[in-house]
Amino acid sequence: MSSTTRTPAPATGKPARGFHFPSAFTVLFGVTIAVWLLAFVVPTGAYKLDDNGAPIPGSYGGVDAGLSFGDRLMQLFMAPINGLYGVKASEGGFIGPYETGELFGAVGVFMFVLAIGIFITMSMKTGAIDVGIGRVARRFQSHGVVVIAILMVLFSLGGTTEGMAEETLGFYALVIPLMLSLGYDRMVAAATILVGAGVGVLASTVNPFATGVASDAAGISIGNGIGFRLLMYVVLVPLGVLFVLRYASRVKADPSRSLVEPKDGDTELAALGIGETPALTAKHKSVLTIVGLTFAFMIFAIVPWAQVISGPDAASYVWQLDWYFPELAALFIVMAVVVGLIGGLGEKGLTDTLVHGAGDFIGVGLIIVLARGITVIMNNSQITDTVLHSMEDVVSNTSAGVFGVLMFLINIPLAFLVPSTSGHAALAMPILAPLADFAGVSRAMVITAFQSASGIVNLITPTSAVVMGGLALARVRYDQYLRFMAPFLLVLVVVCGAFIALGSMI
Repeated sequence: MSSTTRTPAPATGKPARGFHFPSAFTVLFGVTIAVWLLAFVVPTGAYKLDDNGAPIPGSYGGVDAGLSFGDRLMQLFMAPINGLYGVKASEGGFIGPYETGELFGAVGVFMFVLAIGIFITMSMKTGAIDVGIGRVARRFQSHGVVVIAILMVLFSLGGTTEGMAEETLGFYALVIPLMLSLGYDRMVAAATILVGAGVGVLASTVNPFATGVASDAAGISIGNGIGFRLLMYVVLVPLGVLFVLRYASRVKADPSRSLVEPKDGDTELAALGIGETPALTAKHKSVLTIVGLTFAFMIFAIVPWAQVISGPDAASYVWQLDWYFPELAALFIVMAVVVGLIGGLGEKGLTDTLVHGAGDFIGVGLIIVLARGITVIMNNSQITDTVLHSMEDVVSNTSAGVFGVLMFLINIPLAFLVPSTSGHAALAMPILAPLADFAGVSRAMVITAFQSASGIVNLITPTSAVVMGGLALARVRYDQYLRFMAPFLLVLVVVCGAFIALGSMI
């Protein structure tokens, strides 16, 4: 029987009170109830679909969902289960109330999330990633500008490929004394990690928790739009690096311009630098190589190369795998085992880490399932197309560029409402992605707009454990961090908006 440590109440005898923004689970549960209730009053209807399954503009018409109160009650009861397994369309296009099948189910992406969680945790457990970054930092310890730039690029690579977020919390113990020893302040240490990884996530290329979930919900391949997203990454990461370097140089030249007051023990930490870093062994090098090759192979496996190479006969001479979430899940589970074996974790260490890795990411998977359950309720109740129809006239009368910017702006408040990137994607994309068909814009641009908005918000949102936990570790106040980030946020909004408008017009 476990015991729980409790925080003592204040001297007044009254427990401490304060508003805490609800978790993503609570938000999605509330949205589920709200959508279920709205389904009783929102008119039901449907679009006719073309040969590709896309709604035909102007074809919307009313239909009778034919659901009794008992059917609707069962929908609510079964929402999380249907969110995992999905529902299938019966003859005539009607979505049965609680049938199971392959359509709309999140089981594929759910397993992929667990698989990549296992792979990431296994890679971290070997110590190769920690040692690798530590060796880079130590090698360039006397060159502050180079250190900041390299570390930010490394964190951004983690962000754009695997959504590096909570994993960054382990690096503060390394980066803080390093930055202090180089003559910088704690804000530089926090920004190196938060801005580096955050901008990488904002410009995700194959991040399974943003791009992957959103692509699955939008009904397109994760490889669609990867070239444009890569271009955004190449532009935005240097902007983030320059922003942090500008502040770092100013503080080093004049410490009084620091936004963070000195803390007790900073002098001692500065003298320590990064301390002793273990040697990068052959095992570490092998693990890092496998991690890099696995992500590189994933990119190759999902990119629709026949679309990348233009020409009427492109498909006949371009070899591509067309892998999707089931194959990718298998890839990461297999490679996690390979990493564990090469890393010398042993049978117990490997199996324990496998279970631990899946456990760490089960929350993300459940959020996706809950969000997909909301989509199932809307589809079963025949109100999804009604929502689309209400926006069709607005979207149809806008230019492609304006449509892209609208998608970007709409997703900003949604990102505050649902801080979970995966939950946001699974909730919003089934509604927003089909709007691109009416505007004549690629659905991939809606995904780009979503992840840009989500990435900007998650750089500063106080509901993020990554932001607030990182600032607590760096001993930087939230108001100081907001003051530091304000100019860069404005730059990101303008640049991302311009990118999305341009991409929508192409």
